[in-house]
Amino acid sequence: MLKRDLVLVCLLALAAFLMTTPVSAEQVRGVTDTEILIGQTGPQTGPAAAWGAVARGSGLFFKGINDEGGIHGRKIKYLLRDDGYQPAKTKAIGTEFVEQIGIFGVVGCVGVGPGMSVRDYYTENKVLMVSFGCSGVTNWIQPFNRYIFPVYQLYVDEAKALTRYFYENMKLKKVAVFYQNDDYGKQGLEGVERYEKEKGLKVVATVSAEVTDRDLSSHALKLKESGAEAVVLWAMPTHGALLLAECAKIGYKPQFGTSSTLSDGPLMMSITKGLWAGMINSFPIETPDSNHPLMVKYRAWHQKYEPNERWGTFYYSGCLYAEPLAEGLRRAGRNLTPETFIKAMETIRDWKGAIGAPITFTPTDHQGCKDTRFAQVQPDGSMKILTDWVRITK
Repeated sequence: MLKRDLVLVCLLALAAFLMTTPVSAEQVRGVTDTEILIGQTGPQTGPAAAWGAVARGSGLFFKGINDEGGIHGRKIKYLLRDDGYQPAKTKAIGTEFVEQIGIFGVVGCVGVGPGMSVRDYYTENKVLMVSFGCSGVTNWIQPFNRYIFPVYQLYVDEAKALTRYFYENMKLKKVAVFYQNDDYGKQGLEGVERYEKEKGLKVVATVSAEVTDRDLSSHALKLKESGAEAVVLWAMPTHGALLLAECAKIGYKPQFGTSSTLSDGPLMMSITKGLWAGMINSFPIETPDSNHPLMVKYRAWHQKYEPNERWGTFYYSGCLYAEPLAEGLRRAGRNLTPETFIKAMETIRDWKGAIGAPITFTPTDHQGCKDTRFAQVQPDGSMKILTDWVRITK
């Protein structure tokens, strides 16, 4: 009898211990005692390959974090895969990440189409998505998704603010739009149209292109024939270069403006053979030569770990997109689970521990960045900042 009572007491003690002990790392997918597995897809090849630098920049950030000791004793194991900007490939990689490798979360994942191909699958499997899509479409916040923490300002707001700048600062009244025929481009168009509607005006021309289009001569002609003084361009780097080349051929020189997705001035100057000079774009990040303490630190990491990589806006944007992930991991503490991470991220308020605009996440609003500023590309590819930080939400 005594022996049986002793066994019962031991079992009750064990049960109490298990209930009060944090979930062990091995029970959380992508988290061990020494590592946190984070994935990213990025177009290292294909028509959007210029954006692939973003994913490599995130890799630089994690190398620096790991050499500093990691986060709460764990290193970041970073897995980068090339999806070529093809949603079908992104989907296949996503399945590999979850079912074969077992990741905790993803950072970045360049592209609206690629991101949409895995958004619901990641959600079903409780994969944390930070700076997801590296883009500002409303798809990441509507409907509200507690597993997605987008950093990028909304394209609708960004395009609306750019149109306002053309009208009110530059006095350019005839605005046309050239856009990629997908959610990315359409939401840029929507932003322009919202401003025009509020002012009782009308866009003089809207010209779209498919991702696979390579002959943009007719697109350039339509823009010229519209008489537009300014063209808002919402497309990938390849289309931006092709369109400006065609416009140059026919002597059409409007004021072009674009999203921060095409804000790497030196790179775009190289791709366009100098035609990118004068481009005005949203620029919600520090300039490449900024003396911001984090920029100084990241440039030192760049020289130490990846000196052969070109230091440019697309590349170090990868650091910007990874920063909130690291902050969330720090705030979550050692007992890391999807739930503790989400709750930790939702405590971030007006956070300036990044190289861009302040970031805020709440339990009801995961749209991190709501500010931008505008800059203009100079003949040497450098960026001339034109405005202070501007709140661009409605």
